[in-house]
Amino acid sequence: MKNYLFLLCFLCQSTFAQLPSPENISRHVYQLASDKMQGRGTGSKENQKAAKYVKKQFKKYGLQPKGTDGFYQPFTAKIRRVVVPDSLRKTNNVIGFLDNGAEHTIVIGAHFDHLGLGRQGSSKAEKPEGQIHNGADDNASGVAGLLELARYFARNNVNEPYNFLFIAFGAEELGLLGSRHFVNNPTLSLDKINFMSNMDMIGRYDASRGVGIGGFGTSGEWPEIFKEVKSDTRFFTDKAGSGGSDHGSFYAKNIPVLFFHTGGHDDYHKPTDDPEKIDYKAAAGILGIQIHLIENAMKLPKLKFTPVL
Repeated sequence: MKNYLFLLCFLCQSTFAQLPSPENISRHVYQLASDKMQGRGTGSKENQKAAKYVKKQFKKYGLQPKGTDGFYQPFTAKIRRVVVPDSLRKTNNVIGFLDNGAEHTIVIGAHFDHLGLGRQGSSKAEKPEGQIHNGADDNASGVAGLLELARYFARNNVNEPYNFLFIAFGAEELGLLGSRHFVNNPTLSLDKINFMSNMDMIGRYDASRGVGIGGFGTSGEWPEIFKEVKSDTRFFTDKAGSGGSDHGSFYAKNIPVLFFHTGGHDDYHKPTDDPEKIDYKAAAGILGIQIHLIENAMKLPKLKFTPVL
């Protein structure tokens, strides 16, 4: 009996230890959104450093490389919003695969780029050029969530009925270029994808609003999947499957999506989007909701896509 209780306690502690934690989320955000990262602008050395950071974590969690060059899927991004001499910039998607031997795969994504030093357009600062746009919420918060979900599913000692493809997208701020490159040049057949779950700006939780979860209308099965999902972190759903982030590229290919987003704020696309302003406890709660939804979805066959009219 004692041995049974010890084993039960050990398993509970082991599972609990893998859950997303505010401390881990904070560590990733402070790393990716530090001044040393210079805003992770597409084509910069710091953008490459951010990609290497994600790759290092994927390797640490035992994911398999699923790019076209190891974990990387290189592509060339073009700056269109402003005129610059170096409008063509090389960057990467960073792709890790958790192979559970299943027929179908769930994609979890977040973009790792931001506005750099304000010279690629989209900044809302009065005089953006030369200012570091750290992008803590947009989107170091989503990348931290991506890494925590990779850690959770890779280390939870469960062989799930679906595989997982974790993608950190490049050049989202230039027009969803990384996700569009992936869906047009997939490293895993699109017909093998069950659904795509995207995180973009999950760090500025407002309890009076809650976290928005888009894509509710992209499959008739989502209402059943959302049943009984309860959390101290408030959430609401929205039907739309398109919109201004990387899930839209998958929706355009008739793939069901979810989109986690805590809403706009005064620091959006400004140099003031800094790590100390992130609600790390709430971000962990948002990941808990996502885990619950994914685990509910894995009880069902591959989801059927529904266009949102």
